[in-house]
Amino acid sequence: VQLQASGGGLVQAGGSLRLSCAASGRTFSRYALAWFRQAPGKEREFVAAISWGGGSTYYADSVKGRFAISRDNAKNTVYLQMNSLKPEDTAVYYCAADRSYGSQRWAEYTYWGQGTLVTVSS
Repeated sequence: VQLQASGGGLVQAGGSLRLSCAASGRTFSRYALAWFRQAPGKEREFVAAISWGGGSTYYADSVKGRFAISRDNAKNTVYLQMNSLKPEDTAVYYCAADRSYGSQRWAEYTYWGQGTLVTVSS
């Protein structure tokens, strides 16, 4: 699976962005998907994950209630809708895929997109 993330940019605090991650291959629906982020000088951290069919999702406490992950298996795409953005959300955001669902550890994901930069100004 090859992943291509897009949709990052510069936004003011309180604003919204929607990230997309398009995948190649015919087996997209067999993979659980997740978003991670990495701020300068910090470790990569889990943001959100979604199960193979999209029926189950979970989020990091820091984004719960503000971010929403979704997927469209017909379009081989996963999304991250980010609302009420804060300066501390500034990071490079990565999409990731794996056959297993449920891990918040980045090392357990097999496939990664190249990252898209989100900058939130105060």
